[in-house]
Amino acid sequence: MKRFDSYIICTSPRSGSTLLCRLLRDAGNAGFPESHFHEPSLDKWLGYHRLREDEFDSRQDALKTVLASTVEYGKGGSDIFALRLQRHSFSFFVEQLAVLYPALDNDKSRIEAAFGPTLFVHLMRQNKLDQAISYVKAQQSGLWHIAPDGTELERLAKPEEPRYDREAIAAQLDQFTRMDGEWEAWFAKERLEPLRVTYDELSSAPYATLSRVLDAIGLKPKQTRERTPPVAKLADATNEEWAVRYRAEKME
Repeated sequence: MKRFDSYIICTSPRSGSTLLCRLLRDAGNAGFPESHFHEPSLDKWLGYHRLREDEFDSRQDALKTVLASTVEYGKGGSDIFALRLQRHSFSFFVEQLAVLYPALDNDKSRIEAAFGPTLFVHLMRQNKLDQAISYVKAQQSGLWHIAPDGTELERLAKPEEPRYDREAIAAQLDQFTRMDGEWEAWFAKERLEPLRVTYDELSSAPYATLSRVLDAIGLKPKQTRERTPPVAKLADATNEEWAVRYRAEKME
């Protein structure tokens, strides 16, 4: 029996969230997990649903409408709301919930006022150097995700040859380390014990990981047969070369 009305994947870029979201979407009964509040901007949130803030009498009215539209979309025809929440947009997200629910005094109570009883899933990548390299390389190449057959799933810029950039990698390494620390501090402040999922676990056993997440929600997958995962790894020899070079330079 379903134990939650919603779940939130708390994560940071290049942690495997696109794979996990697609697996959960393909399960058929676990909603439509996406970054529905990706941009820290109410105008952007409203724009996702072809709405404008000047159509409403107050910010609260605008937030009520956009949350209702997002919940419907994020359910994807199921009875559970699904959300991927990247750390960079988190502060703005909870600030808007505080505007909408000023009488409540903590983030967890506001989230559950908006979405019902919620399971928090902390998806993180333990090897932060690999995560940083993956991010820098994707930014440079413009290619963020591919299908198992090599088809591009997400490209955000024209193709460029990736180049080793020690400073960019170091900056991302620091940022991803800080993001995970911020998630952990927030879980502690809100007295939450999230379901913890690692990138290594997800990439090595995607369908076993899917089953564990669904079980925590209280769901059984409609599709029980394992298939080829819907997203393929982009890491190649270049990633390993950069990692070896970065470690060597750090030791100099």
